[in-house]
Amino acid sequence: MNMKTVLTIAGSDCSGGAGIQADLKTMTMNGVYAMSAITALTAQNTTGVRAIQESTPDFLKQQLDAVFEDIYPDAVKIGMISSSELVCVIADRLIFHKAKNVVVDPVMVATSGSSLMKSNAVHALSEKLLPIATLVTPNIPEAEVLSEKTIKTKEDMLSAVKFIGDTYGCAVLLKGGHSINDANDLLYANHKTVWFEGRRINNPNTHGTGCTLSSAIAANLAKGYELETSVQRAKEYISLALADMLDLGQGSGPLNHAFDLVGRFSK
Repeated sequence: MNMKTVLTIAGSDCSGGAGIQADLKTMTMNGVYAMSAITALTAQNTTGVRAIQESTPDFLKQQLDAVFEDIYPDAVKIGMISSSELVCVIADRLIFHKAKNVVVDPVMVATSGSSLMKSNAVHALSEKLLPIATLVTPNIPEAEVLSEKTIKTKEDMLSAVKFIGDTYGCAVLLKGGHSINDANDLLYANHKTVWFEGRRINNPNTHGTGCTLSSAIAANLAKGYELETSVQRAKEYISLALADMLDLGQGSGPLNHAFDLVGRFSK
């Protein structure tokens, strides 16, 4: 059996709703073999982040080399990176190993509102990782940081994606779920824009939605789908996962990544 493979480089969420845990669930449900390199351990749940323990740069390098030298990934998803030193290690190893289909989710703040990235890491991410990315998937607040523009309207979204895409030479999927519109996302690739319409689902449990979307896109790219198709399939997956209305925890709970799981072992 020949299965496509995806590597996620991100932080661990001990409560299972975001980060590495959400990525592995999403990739598995989207039909690829999932691997991980952990940038940090976090003590967090649906109500907030209590503590962060970073991987050392050398240990992260060892993880990345171990994966690439044995099971070469067909796509790479990058999530939480808390420091510039770790950003530089990731960029160096991805270039060295000639990584393909690199999807960067610039995780700066958790759904709970807790900061997950130091300011120097934001600059390093922009300068080191975005130029080698296939796609970057910021939400509205993250896009405001990357573009240094205020985003209040659909026209502002268009201006921001063009600035980010043209500045760093990567495709941009700007997620519009932060009160700009009804969950419509904007893709900018090859100097063309495409709107992906979505319906806003009345579910307060959105912990890990950004991780989930970017992981699903990476999984579809690994399987050989074009970028637009990968985004569309990922949006459909996350919409159905939200619509399943899983309700766990006392804060913004996780979505149900395994809503479509069938088989005798799932019963």
